[in-house]
Amino acid sequence: MIKQALQKININALNPMQEAAIAAAKKGDVILLSPTGSGKTLGFLLPLLGLLDANIPTVQVMILVPSRELALQIEQVFRSLGSGFKVNCFYGGHPLKIELNSLSQPPAVIVGTPGRIAHHIRRETFDTSTVTTLILDEFDKALEFGFQVDMSYIIKQLPNIKKRILTSATQMDEIPSFTGINRPTKLDYLTNAESTPDLKQKVVICEPADRLDALFALICKISDKPTLVFCNHREAVDRVSDLLYDMGLPHDIFHGGMEQDDRERALLKFRNGSHHILITTDLASRGLDIPEIEHIVHYQLPHNEEAFIHRNGRTARMHATGTSYLLLASGEKPDYLSEIPEEEVLPKKTTIPALSPWSTVYIAAGKKDKINKVDIVGLLLKKGELAKEDLGLIEVLDYSSYAAVKRNLIERTVALVKNEKIKGRKIKIEVSR
Repeated sequence: MIKQALQKININALNPMQEAAIAAAKKGDVILLSPTGSGKTLGFLLPLLGLLDANIPTVQVMILVPSRELALQIEQVFRSLGSGFKVNCFYGGHPLKIELNSLSQPPAVIVGTPGRIAHHIRRETFDTSTVTTLILDEFDKALEFGFQVDMSYIIKQLPNIKKRILTSATQMDEIPSFTGINRPTKLDYLTNAESTPDLKQKVVICEPADRLDALFALICKISDKPTLVFCNHREAVDRVSDLLYDMGLPHDIFHGGMEQDDRERALLKFRNGSHHILITTDLASRGLDIPEIEHIVHYQLPHNEEAFIHRNGRTARMHATGTSYLLLASGEKPDYLSEIPEEEVLPKKTTIPALSPWSTVYIAAGKKDKINKVDIVGLLLKKGELAKEDLGLIEVLDYSSYAAVKRNLIERTVALVKNEKIKGRKIKIEVSR
């Protein structure tokens, strides 16, 4: 079953951590310590394929996560495994009506944030007695976000748990007793050479007054590849974004103060290549599905070594390489650096990078409207007259869908399909702004 699932997601072999996690899950409870980006999600999802029972029509697995983005990512990965079992996502900001509709035919797997799952349990919207597997993903982050009370309440309402899997990207002095974890197999890959990223560290020396100009020059030099720029606060993200727009540099932003739809769209357009630059807070340092990031820029220094490690963990993932840049004043050295890295020399003359070759089409229908990727591919290739190589990543959400299309063809394509129907319905289609 696992072999078939891996074929569906085009993975030939698991890494040692994933192999060990699957083996440990067969024996009992598991504590999995492994760096961000090492593939923990597959490490705990694949064992589920042997635990789920098609004869049980109610919820069997609960996965608690600290953020809605991580919940959505896990839901997407589980679906891609093609198990035939239903999975649904529950999180704050998601319409309750959608979640209640999905619970009318309960999923085998529920993924959600503690606050929202606790809300459902209090309302008794699903049967908790059939939940036999509990997964606490990014548990250290969930504690940091203050979800201890909700998690403790939830676990007390699950009377028949037989297997518990807890993952963390940092060492934990002790595991709280409310988790109920009993004689677990502990897998510690935090210092494992196999999972150490191939990360090059560089520094840009600039005085505080010149920091924005230095960032602009650095981005002009490197941003033909996916780049995350980290700030410490959402206000700094907005301020830097406004100034970079004034300088003519296209990009997107991501932070906790944004509406959920705007956050999802920013990530989606970054994933599909419509934007190469994403300016963000530490919210994007963990648990987000953003593959193949080549550059990390610490516009503002992270407060501690742990935050520094997690930011850097967004690049050099799963055997890839990457570069992390620190903007430092002359003579400045954070405690978590043993030495000042190699200096990156900035160009004296800057040239704004060319726009990405991709742009994004917005389609005002999604999974809940019975729209799927095949429908969208058919529409854009046949009616939109695109060649296969002109169509990139397609993502279908609950009530909307997005498709990457070559930028030089997108206006023409939208004009060709805007009056067409999908599944017999006329649907709004436009260039995503």
